[in-house]
Amino acid sequence: MTDARHVEEIGQVLDGTQTGRDGFVSASWRRCVELYGMDPMRSDPAHIVTEAELRDHRKQAEWMIAAARSGLQSLFRQVAGQNYVLLLTDAQGVCVDFFGDDLFVEDLRSAGLYLGSNWSEDLAGTCGVGACIYTQEPVTVHQDDHFGNSHTMLSCTAAPIFDSLGQLAAVLDISLLRSPTPKSSQNLAMSLVTNAARRVEMANLMAESPRDWVLRLSSSPEFLDVDPEAAVRLDGAGRILGYTRTARRLFPSGASIIGRRIDEVLGLSVDDLPDLMRDRPTEERVIEMRDGGALFGHAIAPKAPRKPHVGLRASGALAGLTGGDPGMARLLAQAERLAPGTVPLLITGETGTGKAKLARAIHMTGKAQGFISLDCAGLDMQHLLDACFDLPGPTTLLLRRIEDLSTDTATALSGLLDGRPDLRPLSTSCLSPAELTLPQPLFHRLAGCTLSLPPLRMRRDLDWLISRHLRRQTSELIRLSPAARVDLKGRLWQGNIRELEHVLDVAASLCIGPVIDLPDLPSSIASASETSPSLARDPWDALEQVLEACDWNMAQTARRFGVNRSTILRRMRKAGLQPPE
Repeated sequence: MTDARHVEEIGQVLDGTQTGRDGFVSASWRRCVELYGMDPMRSDPAHIVTEAELRDHRKQAEWMIAAARSGLQSLFRQVAGQNYVLLLTDAQGVCVDFFGDDLFVEDLRSAGLYLGSNWSEDLAGTCGVGACIYTQEPVTVHQDDHFGNSHTMLSCTAAPIFDSLGQLAAVLDISLLRSPTPKSSQNLAMSLVTNAARRVEMANLMAESPRDWVLRLSSSPEFLDVDPEAAVRLDGAGRILGYTRTARRLFPSGASIIGRRIDEVLGLSVDDLPDLMRDRPTEERVIEMRDGGALFGHAIAPKAPRKPHVGLRASGALAGLTGGDPGMARLLAQAERLAPGTVPLLITGETGTGKAKLARAIHMTGKAQGFISLDCAGLDMQHLLDACFDLPGPTTLLLRRIEDLSTDTATALSGLLDGRPDLRPLSTSCLSPAELTLPQPLFHRLAGCTLSLPPLRMRRDLDWLISRHLRRQTSELIRLSPAARVDLKGRLWQGNIRELEHVLDVAASLCIGPVIDLPDLPSSIASASETSPSLARDPWDALEQVLEACDWNMAQTARRFGVNRSTILRRMRKAGLQPPE
């Protein structure tokens, strides 16, 4: 088609005339003129981002590049020798990975079929990537389907790639500089690119799911174990935590999927999943659907979690402070051995981590009879001496926020401890021992041993803490919806356990009925830029602990740090961290 004929047809489409073009192409042409103010007669060069911008886009898309790389290599091998080019773009349309023939690099670069090219519709006009981003469906934009004259020789077939929460994450595009005239010549390209996109989604879902059930589905038994069509990720109660896009059609159009039970659409529960594992022939792994159809299923069991390094030995009051977190188990085992003695203990940790509760549990486990608790903020010398006068015998002295102690009171406290060997100090502080500015003689009288409580974001027993507080403070019938639980597990928790308890109390008061759902949760009062002092210094020092607390779930870890998942992946590689086998 000549340039003049192309412009004439665009004018007809703008006038509402049906010209035989695909509907999504005509709609894109109208947007190009009416929304973006483009001129089809202009031959604009390809839009290439700067090297710095490309680095940023690639960093943000690292996790998807890693998931897609093997699939792109396999797809490129299938089309080698046919002059196809493969592009992987992010959700903004910027090419972040590329496969093409080195002999045609300069032609490809000038056509925009190269790293760093931006194929968003508002810049490039009607094109495969841009139309795919807009429609979120596979499309072929062939030759003069393109809006701009500079692209009318290209043929581009693109398929969307979605993350496990159903959000558009990338576009896989297969293009030709020159192709046969019939649009049907790209039918094979469409089949190849949609299948490749599906496999990338599958690879990504599997990488995210080592601690959860995965149910893979196929309409035929032959491909069930090797190339399934869809998959869902399930928790221990059979609720959906993630899914591939093809699994979307199992549910009613527009319905939410995350948090739904799999038995709403399939005739099985989580208890039936072991019967769908590889030890049974594929043709026997039949799943009935609620609408009367049937699918074949392949269930993959969660990997066993890593065993904690040290089992929890503590009992009584100390044992009640954790639900099995390995770090807390080690800390409480130390506290149990120290509790019966007279060694002064310094308990450190961020605000709200439970320092005073640990001190009281140590006192209850020890031998001292008396117990005095003093807040060091505003504590004067006379109040200190009056509180510790005429004690009946061995006594625990809890000094809260020792960093707030005044100079005069610090001097008096040092003298008091010298004269009262039956007085055992347990001190708490939000600062590390190195940050405390106490007089050296007093510091050594208070810090015979330091116990450091981990922040909530590093603990692996968050579910237990949530359940315990709900049982203690509310009716036992109240529970969290899966979506609400996912939200809570992704928060930074600057206020730690205290903030968690306040959030649960508010949510329990606001919810109507027995289930706390997302609308009932108060907004997080903390942001990634308003971190606690210890987090603000270098949060990445704690990356491995946070990953362990999140069972190496990168998406959940990213939410706790307030960054993108690709940043977590990049930091893991830099630190040499690998998920457990």
